[in-house]
Amino acid sequence: MTWWCTGLRWKDAGPAIGWCGDGRAERASTLVHGQRLAFVARGERHCLGVWRGGRHTACPTSATVPGRAGNAQCPACARLDRSFSVAADTNAADPRTYRVYLAWFGPGMVKVGITAEERGAARLLEQGAVVWAWLGRGPLMAARRTEELLRAALGVPDRIAYARKRAVRAHLPGAPERAREVTELHARAAALAGWPDSLEPLACEVTDHARAFGMNGWAGLPAPARVVAEMVAGGAVVGRFVGAAGPDLHLADGLVVDTRLLAGWELAVPEPDAVTSVPVARIPAAAGTATEQDGLF
Repeated sequence: MTWWCTGLRWKDAGPAIGWCGDGRAERASTLVHGQRLAFVARGERHCLGVWRGGRHTACPTSATVPGRAGNAQCPACARLDRSFSVAADTNAADPRTYRVYLAWFGPGMVKVGITAEERGAARLLEQGAVVWAWLGRGPLMAARRTEELLRAALGVPDRIAYARKRAVRAHLPGAPERAREVTELHARAAALAGWPDSLEPLACEVTDHARAFGMNGWAGLPAPARVVAEMVAGGAVVGRFVGAAGPDLHLADGLVVDTRLLAGWELAVPEPDAVTSVPVARIPAAAGTATEQDGLF
């Protein structure tokens, strides 16, 4: 029985690596901060099919996926997935209650977004939000209109690149400073005219994810220096796990593993003397973008 990696999952116990097998429910391996991580990719990277409502539909063609793709789906499965996607505005009739939130990733990096109320804070953990607060709750289209209102009136984006988030994680201010920007923006948003009548405003209650990300107030997080650019057959990753944020695993030597690139691979235990041997890219300290390195690290 082959188990395919599905990437990082955020559970009540903390970050975990997800797995799926043919005809079986997804399982997860909980990660413990300080543990040694060591794995090697086997075979080819496969399309994971479609997950909908907790049910898994395997890819009908067992297609392979490029190693550098951020999504472990073939084009056909990706199109099917997006046909039910709230983010892609293809599921406007979704009857669930939604919440609008503000998410802070670093100084000057705040975004607005929406998530199904039933998911709680999962979406904020998945995005790597360091600090966040709810703005309101209501029907999907009311939440979407509020999101657009904030983008237009306050100049708050709905997307922030992962490269920018990674670059600042080791140099964040203390908790009071982290919360201040969200608190001030929440007050400005609440004072705006034009909120949909069907959206219920929510009081500002700031949540800080430093503890959830296991980074000891960020004091113990090594500055991210390199990020895995691609998983390849036979390529290994070896290091000590010290923290996680969004889809990223942070290792003690400054390597960041974007677990979206692990999804679709069969991962196995490498030889005892294995070292990291996959393509990596540098993370410039200031620019927040990655540059490909020649060869393997």
